[in-house]
Amino acid sequence: MHSIVSSLAARMAIIAAVAGVPLRAQAPARKDLVVTPAWLAAHLNQPNLVILHVGPAAAFDQQHIAGAHYVSNDAISISDRTGKGLTLEMPPVEKLREALESLGISDNSTIVVYSASEWFTPSTRLMFTLDYAGLGDRAHYLDGGLEAWVRHGHPVSAEKTPPRTGHLSPLETRPLIVDAEYVRARLNAPHVAIVDARASVFYDGIDVGHDRDGAQRRGHISGARSIPFSEMTDDQTMLKSPDELRAIFAHAGVQPGDTVVAYCHIGQQATGTLFGARLLGHPVRLYDGSYEDWSRHTQYPVEPSSARGKP
Repeated sequence: MHSIVSSLAARMAIIAAVAGVPLRAQAPARKDLVVTPAWLAAHLNQPNLVILHVGPAAAFDQQHIAGAHYVSNDAISISDRTGKGLTLEMPPVEKLREALESLGISDNSTIVVYSASEWFTPSTRLMFTLDYAGLGDRAHYLDGGLEAWVRHGHPVSAEKTPPRTGHLSPLETRPLIVDAEYVRARLNAPHVAIVDARASVFYDGIDVGHDRDGAQRRGHISGARSIPFSEMTDDQTMLKSPDELRAIFAHAGVQPGDTVVAYCHIGQQATGTLFGARLLGHPVRLYDGSYEDWSRHTQYPVEPSSARGKP
């Protein structure tokens, strides 16, 4: 599937260049990013397939898709839990490469990520990490996760997956991670949408959120639009349709082709909203430090506004 997708993407790029269409306007086909339980069941014996399970560790021990490897946040991120540093940051490139290899990923792997116990944003954090690592064209998301797999009558296993080490060439990372200075410089920039992916109670300043050291200010980054990560899926953690997603982003004032720069508490929930934006063809960026970092820059503007939707 990877070779087919890569060939199609290359042809689209050539056509777009000839026609004078900006590459940023090209929308990745949803079918290239998202797979169904039926597709995965038909490809389980593919020799270069790597299946990654994201969810509670204890639940993985009880049941998972046969051959899946368990992935924790700690395996693909770094966190300073002293209260002085930041939580859930992207690791150094070489450490990330080693972590991905330890999951069995190689240069020729086709990767399928799925969630269990409705761990939507931890699974999209992994999808974002793979895209950042330059592996986004071979990483696919199982819509609905383990629950959808079971609902469709496919078997699960409690057998421990034998460890497998892959081989990756040096990673060619993509410029998808931004910092506070990048965000501050683009608060009012055209064609850029700063998006808050937290629940509305945090956006509106009703609740302060993950405040470990008393530094966080109520509200949201000045001018940010509210698109909670929870709006990307239905009550069964199935991704909403393109029309539904498009309406959600449009209601928040995000225009087609805008670069979506998302943040949340610590950089996880934002990846759920970014995945929805990516499905619509938006260029995406993650403010990895998120509100945990922004709040520490006391000179940077926040709004305790209750305004939702279009600014």
